[in-house]
Amino acid sequence: MPHLQRFALWLTRSPHSADDLVQSCLIKALTRTPQSRDEQSLRAWLFAILYRQFIDGERRRKRYRTLLAFFTGEEALSSSTESMAIADDTLALFATLPTDYRAILLLVSVEGLSYKEAAETLDIPLGTVMSRLSRARKLLHEKLEGKVKPLPLRRLK
Repeated sequence: MPHLQRFALWLTRSPHSADDLVQSCLIKALTRTPQSRDEQSLRAWLFAILYRQFIDGERRRKRYRTLLAFFTGEEALSSSTESMAIADDTLALFATLPTDYRAILLLVSVEGLSYKEAAETLDIPLGTVMSRLSRARKLLHEKLEGKVKPLPLRRLK
């Protein structure tokens, strides 16, 4: 395990991310049943799983950066702590949108599908796609600007 930790730290350059990567690697390895392997091949197998987990995570992060660039209007995101915090907040706000809105935004704005293609994909009318997309963009913009206020608390008797 120390060798996996060191390799993960080298890949991620973050102790917390490295811990998460090793944990997901070990979970994946434990859910798979390795055929009879000797110690050396088991070690190589674990390193391969760890590396594939890292590559999958990087691909996922790249898709999210594309998504974030679309929402914020920035072409290239810097890797400063502040921009990473803004990126995390924006993606967290995106995750709070209703599922229907998220699906429409992802299909049309990120994946580049036409309204007609999105309507066929989701099996909904074209007008519904246009209205949901408009509402989704408006809601996300309001959340980013901080205009959405939480519902007031009610006093229960």
